[in-house]
Amino acid sequence: MKRARRLGESFALGSDRSVAAKYVKLHRKQPPGMHGKKAGFARLTSYAQQLREKQKARAFYHLTEKQLRRYYRQASREHGSTDITLLTALERRLDNVIYRAGWANSHPAARQLVSHAHLTVNGRRVKSPSFQVKPGDAIAFASLHQALKEQLQELAKANKPTSWLKVDPAELTIQVLSLPTREEIEAPFNEKIIIEFYSR
Repeated sequence: MKRARRLGESFALGSDRSVAAKYVKLHRKQPPGMHGKKAGFARLTSYAQQLREKQKARAFYHLTEKQLRRYYRQASREHGSTDITLLTALERRLDNVIYRAGWANSHPAARQLVSHAHLTVNGRRVKSPSFQVKPGDAIAFASLHQALKEQLQELAKANKPTSWLKVDPAELTIQVLSLPTREEIEAPFNEKIIIEFYSR
């Protein structure tokens, strides 16, 4: 909650559905701490803006600095726009796909589903949250935990999946239709500023 307040309301409402509900209920729309109200109106330098956007990306996908920097290095070696390549790679993470499909209310919850081997990709169990999905991949719930299955079905029915995924809430399957375009990705940060930060 402190991290959500520090990074701003738009981040809280876009990163974690459970945190967003608590954030709206508490109505604390200023940074934490005794000087939060004053700090909320402080002007940021160019470097501070870049750092803030990078922190938002880390918090949104729940990545360490080492992980995010590795994604940047990989994206910088690819052809095309580095910022779009970076964002697409982050979206293709298996834990993010589960979150985008609506099976979990946060990235940590989605990551736990993957690391506990409750899911298969194309019929094979995958335990790595960083697994990169590709168009045509079929993801399915393959656990014997009936209570967990019912919980995921309720979440899948309540949450709307993103347009580049086809989700069957009853059978608990996900079909990756295509790679996401920038217009299809809802991210509470500016990826171009993140590239500026790492390319300094």
